[in-house]
Amino acid sequence: MDVSSYKPKGRIEHRHLLNLLDYSSADIYEILHLAGNLKSAFLRGKKHELLKGKTLAMIFSKSSTRTRVSFEMGMHQLGGHSLFLSSNDIQLGRGETIHDTACVLSRYGIDGVMIRTFKQSDVEELAKYGSFSVINGLTDDFHPCQALADIFTLYETYGHLNGVKLAYFGDGNNMAHSLMLAGAKTGMEICICSPKGFQPNPEITAAAQQFGNVTVTDNVEQAATGADALYTDVFFSMGQAKDPAKEKTLMPYQVNADVLNMAKKDVVFMHCLPAHRGEEVTEDVIDSTHSIIFQEAENRLHVQKAVMCLLMGKK
Repeated sequence: MDVSSYKPKGRIEHRHLLNLLDYSSADIYEILHLAGNLKSAFLRGKKHELLKGKTLAMIFSKSSTRTRVSFEMGMHQLGGHSLFLSSNDIQLGRGETIHDTACVLSRYGIDGVMIRTFKQSDVEELAKYGSFSVINGLTDDFHPCQALADIFTLYETYGHLNGVKLAYFGDGNNMAHSLMLAGAKTGMEICICSPKGFQPNPEITAAAQQFGNVTVTDNVEQAATGADALYTDVFFSMGQAKDPAKEKTLMPYQVNADVLNMAKKDVVFMHCLPAHRGEEVTEDVIDSTHSIIFQEAENRLHVQKAVMCLLMGKK
């Protein structure tokens, strides 16, 4: 079944979004359909205050333009409230445990927590001890909200997801992991193209391959040929020191005009942003008519609103 033929039920059975490993195709389709409805309401200027009276706490150990603004504006548009909690401003950044933080926030009646941090175990521990829904805003292992926004953008572009080929180039990082899972579970063909030594976690790759069509290669032409979407991410994630040896190894995986010409004529270019022009992608690609990077960024807002509604809107 493709997302285009899925009949929404208005609910998912999950309390948290920690990664996409335990989300079914139907769960993902539910999010995409609600995101479409919320985006339509937003564009028509129609109020959609589905989380009126609800509060989302946002914990940032890693800063971000898109994550903070999209979650804050999302809660505002849904009629709720958001609290920005930088690790520099709360006791978590001074050694307080995740357990104690979760217990305190639970006593204050928080309905949801979005956390953007380094360790996946911190997200999971917060969900274990808190009485609220937890949304993974990014860890070193996964970036589920971005991947959901990406496939929603492709659904808007093509009207379906089955058979859509996405080729990802560069470091096999949290984006590669989440794209493999989201794509495999929605009938897409996902090809991760990374040099040896920088390929995605083999355990996560194996898990994704159980759900659908996922390949990992170091051959750029193999990955780009027949691609409907070309995707890349920065060579160095936040918190990583710039390593000349790593940059040299990854440069042959830059998305440039040569790679664009290997793909389908109507291929789209995607990037989770921020981008480093001249490193992982050239300016002539990212600023071309093939680029849909700002549509992706916009869709973070609506997909995350859908996630919050489905997790935090339960009675």
